Amino acid sequence: QVQLVESGGGLVQAGGSLRLSCAASGSIFSRSAMGWYRQAPGKQRELVATITSGSSTDYADSVKGRFTISRDNAKNTVYLQMNSLKPEDTAVYYCNLRYGTILDAWGQGTLVTVSS
Repeated sequence: QVQLVESGGGLVQAGGSLRLSCAASGSIFSRSAMGWYRQAPGKQRELVATITSGSSTDYADSVKGRFTISRDNAKNTVYLQMNSLKPEDTAVYYCNLRYGTILDAWGQGTLVTVSS
């Protein structure tokens, strides 16, 4: 099985930056699509950003131009660089790994709090 370990969450002021990391165990990382999702209080979980095994990226409209997803296959790690943070970015951020239709794994989540 795959295990995902997230880190980098914390408290930051509006306009600040934060980088989230997600390290994956297993041997299928390089062939997997990775994503970051978030869930704010009282809201449904939503897609933030995705990156395919070929490093094609996609972003939610709300974070375009501010967030960047990247991956380092040598380290089995995916990153989310978050700049110009806003209070509405406050949420628990979850790392996701998808290996075709065979495997769908999730991290434990890391809390990002943006103060105004």
